[in-house]
Amino acid sequence: MKTLEDLKKMRDEMSKKISLRENKNGLRVVVGMATCGITAGARPILTTILEEVSKNNLTDVTVSQVGCIGECALEPIVEVYDAEGKRTTYAKVTKDVARKIVQSHIMNHEVVMSNLIQSFK
Repeated sequence: MKTLEDLKKMRDEMSKKISLRENKNGLRVVVGMATCGITAGARPILTTILEEVSKNNLTDVTVSQVGCIGECALEPIVEVYDAEGKRTTYAKVTKDVARKIVQSHIMNHEVVMSNLIQSFK
């Protein structure tokens, strides 16, 4: 990279790659995977959610990991964002709860009340 044009070209290429991973029409699920989340068992939760999404052929759902969500004592934490940006946060998620989140919240738009800590836009 030697010129401003090279930098712009690189930015444009990366923007295209990022847009391929974004899902603007469906739901986005994020799992807190900072040190505290991983220690609390977030990795199997992420795997369970990915398996459930794949098993149910949910093509309008994006699953990703994020760093610290800020509530270490409540890990593993899973957040679900709808297309309008409404966030629903689940705490102390187990594999069974992760399956319920996919089956109830993602597939049927019903919040899983047992592990809900907040839901707002």
